Amino acid sequence: MSITRIHQLVAQHLEIRPDEPAIKDCDGQVYSWAGYSVLIDEAEALLRKHGAASGERVLVVAENCLALPVLMMAASRIGAWCVPVNARMSAAEIARISNHARPVVTLYTSHISKEAAAHAGAAAFRTTGFGALQIAPGTPDAEPVDEGKDATAILLYTTGTTGDPKGVMLTHSNLIFAARASAELRDLSPRDHVYGALPLTHVFGVASMLMASAHAGAMVELSTRFDPKQLLLALSNGTTVMPAVPQMHALLMAQAKAEGQALLGSDTLRYVSSGAAPLDPAWKRNAEAFYGLPLQNGYGMTESTAGISGTRNAIGDPDTSAGPPLPGIEISLDLSLGEDPDVGEVLTRGPHVMKGYFRSPEATAAAITPDGWLRTGDLGRIDPDGRLHIVGRAKELIIRSGFNVYPPEVEAALNDHPEVVQSAVIGRTIDGDEQVLAFVQAHAPGAVSEEDLRAFVSDRLAGYKRPSHILLVDALPAAATGKILKHHLLKHFADLLD
Repeated sequence: MSITRIHQLVAQHLEIRPDEPAIKDCDGQVYSWAGYSVLIDEAEALLRKHGAASGERVLVVAENCLALPVLMMAASRIGAWCVPVNARMSAAEIARISNHARPVVTLYTSHISKEAAAHAGAAAFRTTGFGALQIAPGTPDAEPVDEGKDATAILLYTTGTTGDPKGVMLTHSNLIFAARASAELRDLSPRDHVYGALPLTHVFGVASMLMASAHAGAMVELSTRFDPKQLLLALSNGTTVMPAVPQMHALLMAQAKAEGQALLGSDTLRYVSSGAAPLDPAWKRNAEAFYGLPLQNGYGMTESTAGISGTRNAIGDPDTSAGPPLPGIEISLDLSLGEDPDVGEVLTRGPHVMKGYFRSPEATAAAITPDGWLRTGDLGRIDPDGRLHIVGRAKELIIRSGFNVYPPEVEAALNDHPEVVQSAVIGRTIDGDEQVLAFVQAHAPGAVSEEDLRAFVSDRLAGYKRPSHILLVDALPAAATGKILKHHLLKHFADLLD
């Protein structure tokens, strides 16, 4: 089968493995590829009834459950764009997205998410084979239909956007390329059982988890939201592949420690990966000891349909890079930005680069150069072996007394302490200079003090890199992926700051 639309990733399995497991819903029910396809039929009819057509947007306010992939695939059949939005966003955030996307219909996964039900309000209920949804009509407003490779499949609004929403148009071609690249990087096959805690409202979950599993014929198990207790249980019940972000690994290991479990000891888990944040060496060593497996790293972003680079390292390899570029992808550096001659803004080019920002040609032109290079906004270096090392976000770079401070380096030093679960470092401008602020989550209250941490990092960091303030907190604000929301830290912990 020639695959040109994302729903065909499912359809390709109907002849060769119709009765094999395709997807496990958050309630534990498993659906075969044939059963999955029948539900997509039902969803297609439902969407058409509510006005979905080529070029229309279908907004889905959801948390992970069967309804979300079913609706994505059904929209693909129609030629509509699916707009998945995390139900845990605020009403104001969802309203901004809806006003920008102008969907023909909005569906809420009320059956598994109290937040979705709250957003839905009095919207009508509809019982389906994939859950009891609430549905609100919108207004027809179709975009011009593009039947070629640039047809938009999914419109994702980037995490943490403020002010005007920024919608990333990902094409069928983008997603099919990303599915294949992710599946090949992980050696996915129909024998695999992929644990799906990454939210399907985020590019990592959509491309590297859902689409990659469908490409390979692997079963994906959906978890409504990340819970370290549930993940620990799932890893002893057949999971073979676990894509995650560093914060998820850290919280899982903290949970295991609290339950007196030093090592995971899974008989089935064969692949563990990390993404969305740089690794530090000590944390990587601890994670590999816990899993008994190499911890693979990767790098990507919404605008690049997730993956740009990835590792295939052996256990114990000290490499903490994000790996070389994936096949078919180019990376380069813009070295005109700073004092370090080896560090620059990461640029990437290839079939993974988004179509652009919806209804924002100016922002698209600023992000993508005329010759196709995507400006990532991340700072990195490329080592002699061609591996990409991410050193931080350009916007998060701290300039203290004229010296560059990269937050991941400070976080790595703090995270090396055995009582630290995770940390987040940001800059704060005071009297014309920038302070280095560190927010630290420990395993237990009182397990470590600010003085302990200052002494611990004193021989690990140059003086100008050491935190001006270290604040011990119970938990760090995080997105549904587990990724720490650094732009919320100052407001979230305002009462702790001078």
